[in-house]
Amino acid sequence: MRFVATLKARWSDANSLVCVGLDPEPSKFPAHLRNDPDAVFSFCRAIVDATADLVCCFKPQIAHFAALGAEDALQRLIAHIHNAHPGVPVILDAKRGDIGSTAQHYAAEAFDRYGADAVTANPYLGRDSVQPFLDRADKGVAILCHTSNPGAGDFQDLGVNGRPLYQHVAETVARQWNGNGNCALVVGATWPEQLRDVRAIVGDMPLLIPGVGAQGGDVQAVVSHGRTSNGAGLIISSSRAILYASPGEDFADAARTAAMELRDTINRYR
Repeated sequence: MRFVATLKARWSDANSLVCVGLDPEPSKFPAHLRNDPDAVFSFCRAIVDATADLVCCFKPQIAHFAALGAEDALQRLIAHIHNAHPGVPVILDAKRGDIGSTAQHYAAEAFDRYGADAVTANPYLGRDSVQPFLDRADKGVAILCHTSNPGAGDFQDLGVNGRPLYQHVAETVARQWNGNGNCALVVGATWPEQLRDVRAIVGDMPLLIPGVGAQGGDVQAVVSHGRTSNGAGLIISSSRAILYASPGEDFADAARTAAMELRDTINRYR
């Protein structure tokens, strides 16, 4: 199935808009894993297996693996998700965006090497820098629009022809780049009014929403401003608040509880 079709099926089948971000930080792992030479994979696999039935997707962050020299663990983790939890898509959070010839290699990295179902991309270099991702019609491309970080407005809110730049990004992606129907947009939970504006521009396009949990985004505001008419349309990502819900050997059980609480909170407002 294509990424968006798989995602829509998960929204319905799992009754969940939750995305668990997989951002391994070994200094936060439980003590019993710290001497495990395969701790990154072991930790992330345990989180995945504990939460898979509660989520619409998983989102591993590539830098957290690459900085540890754990690219092999990332590759095995995505394969494990596909094999053990078929139907749960994986978004590789890599924020790629480069000239066309290089972008082709980034697309091959995300989709062929790692086996991701979707990847995050940066539109700053223009359409040719994301075209190799867009061309993979069976895969998803989640394009940065209004990000969750404090400095997002430095450029994204700048006025261009009477409208903020992020609105131009949303409109361009929705009207010109989404010919294969495989685009999503990244809009931070920390900016609910901008989220409302983006939803009005793009219709039912999926929106990836980082920034709840540790970054303090308000779940009710996210759902009320970002949901589609059928109460879906959102991929609400939480990482640290779920991954590190407990520092002890019960970390996976605690992660499951945290993911369930987030799912139930989201569903109250749908």
